[in-house]
Parts: sequence; structure tokens; C-alpha cells
Amino acid sequence: QVQLVETGGGLVQPGGSLRLSCAASGIFFSRNAMGWYRQAPGRERELVAAITSGAYTVFADSVKGRFTISRDNAKNTVYLQMNSLKPEDTAVYYCNAGGTYRFGSGGYTPSTYWGQGTQVTVSS
Repeated sequence: QVQLVETGGGLVQPGGSLRLSCAASGIFFSRNAMGWYRQAPGRERELVAAITSGAYTVFADSVKGRFTISRDNAKNTVYLQMNSLKPEDTAVYYCNAGGTYRFGSGGYTPSTYWGQGTQVTVSS
């Protein structure tokens, strides 16, 4: 049974930073691509960033240069470091495991394995 647990969300002022973590179990973590998505009220869930088993990465245009994604295979954990946060980054952030990274287009198609989400609120 795949289990994904996100932590690290919270309230932060504009310009601040947060680091989200997603601990995975029930999968062969090191062989799987991982992704971070977010969903704001009234909007569709959207890809934020993804990382392959070989550490290839892809980012949404809206977060390029501000967010980084990394993984620690020894800890079965993927991270999302978010810097220079803006109010429009406010959303529930979800972890996804085992999706398909499209090397041709640099995109990521999610699997059916999702975490429960963690709220990120950027506000003064």
C-alpha cells in the first residue's frame, strides 16, 4: 500500500520561504519519479515540479527560479524548497508518486498515488 505524507506547510509572509517534505512508503522509491502539485480554491490542480529517479527536473513556469525540488532516496523523501513566496502561491500542495516523466516535452503525468495535502498560505 502506497502512503505519502506531506509536511512543512504553514503561513508565511510574501518573500518568505518554506520547505515541504513528502515521505513515501510502499513503493520502490528510488526507481520512481515524484511530483508536487497544488490546488488553489476554485482552480484545477496543477503541476508545480517533478523529479525523476535520475534527478531530471521540471517546473511550472510560475515557479521557475524560486522553487527547487530534490530527493533523498535513503530517506524515501522528496522535498520542495519554496523561496520568494507570493500570495498567488497560496494553495494546498500535494505529493504524487510514480508518475510518468515525459522526456520529450519535459512534462509529468501523475499517477493515482497522492498524499493528503498540506496547506501553504502566503499572506501579510
